[in-house]
Amino acid sequence: MEKNWFAFYTKSRHEKKVSDLLLRRGYEVFLPMQKVMRQWSDRKKKVEVPLFNSYIFVNTYEHLITEVLQVPGISWSIRHNDKPAMLHPKEYELINRFLATGLTIEVIAADHIETGDKVKVMDGPLKGAFGQVTKSAPNKFMVSLDLLGNVMRVELDPALLKKI
Repeated sequence: MEKNWFAFYTKSRHEKKVSDLLLRRGYEVFLPMQKVMRQWSDRKKKVEVPLFNSYIFVNTYEHLITEVLQVPGISWSIRHNDKPAMLHPKEYELINRFLATGLTIEVIAADHIETGDKVKVMDGPLKGAFGQVTKSAPNKFMVSLDLLGNVMRVELDPALLKKI
């Protein structure tokens, strides 16, 4: 038996509190955070927010999932095909590479790429990532990466993308 990164759904805006509780209980936790600029009426400020709202990942054994579910703030274990959803090592690595770059989460489109096209990132820190264009707009597109059904918008040079 080996440990895996299992995905859990938290109560809205409880990701940091749940992470702290899990860490205090000795669990290894992955809560990817990104810095974003927030505008208030009197100022702008960079704040850290979860990359995936209401998701947290715990590196544990499958038979211990029920224990993790007892932690206040965790709503349920994410399931895929009637099995606990796991963050695969390649996805874990991709998220960490993405976070290490500090890239702005926004997508810049190439003219030849349209809604429904499958794309591959050919170079840069996200090299090797695959996705599908799920929405397009002038000079922008949204690529759905296979990361637990979430969509990541990433600002990329269109020259880095290849239609597959």
